Amino acid sequence: MKTYPKLLIIAGSDSGGGAGIQADIKSAGACGAYSATVITAITAQNTLGVNAIEGVSPQMIANQFTAVMDDIGADAVKIGMLHSKEVIEEVAKHLQHYKPKHIVIDPVMVATSGDRLLQEDAIQALMHQIIPQAEVMTPNVPEMELLLGETIKDSTEFSEYAKALAEKFKVSVLLKAGHLKGDKSVDILFNVKTKQITKLSSPRITTKNTHGTGCSLSSALASYLAQGFSLEDASQKAKTFIYQAIEAGGDYKLGKGSGPIHHFYKLGD
Repeated sequence: MKTYPKLLIIAGSDSGGGAGIQADIKSAGACGAYSATVITAITAQNTLGVNAIEGVSPQMIANQFTAVMDDIGADAVKIGMLHSKEVIEEVAKHLQHYKPKHIVIDPVMVATSGDRLLQEDAIQALMHQIIPQAEVMTPNVPEMELLLGETIKDSTEFSEYAKALAEKFKVSVLLKAGHLKGDKSVDILFNVKTKQITKLSSPRITTKNTHGTGCSLSSALASYLAQGFSLEDASQKAKTFIYQAIEAGGDYKLGKGSGPIHHFYKLGD
């Protein structure tokens, strides 16, 4: 009997479909994994921004978690935005109980505008209760700066920040270079177990259709880990998937703002 590589996604819903749970599910399907979900919040959102957000109660989050894990199980878990200290504590408790083999966290803490999305008590709970349980986290530059408590310096090798972050939290780090400049986007993977640095390079694409890239990358990474790929191979495959999805999505127009990437580019036009 065949079995699916199973991914449990813990994140909020994006009504516009470009990011959040919707992007996670699309990425998982495109990358070969079956996805189940724990929805932490519901947003009224489109390509122009977030209009409203309503959190799901910690008890309902717990109910979703146990319903999935007690029946379906998970080969990997991807964690997106957890909007409050109470939600973070609930998720942390269930991670400790079920101990999934692979945990990927996208530490969503800073909006594109630069505004913090979490209160300080929630940030501290994320840093002390969720991140230490993860196998790998996938911060962007603003999130890395918040986690390290320092601003990136042009003179410092980008890989040094990934290493510092990994050693601080004792987890592997896939540090995303999307906020940097240059002809190429070179993400850095630092494997905390082997101390190995892997540079993941792709041409930088000029497009406004980048909504949901962070969600999609972390879900792709978790999907490949669920299939048994090494951290290095899973990261490279996820990087390739995102590059090609961004490239393919650049030809489309959806909405009036920042459009999504093309998750199913492999199916053709």
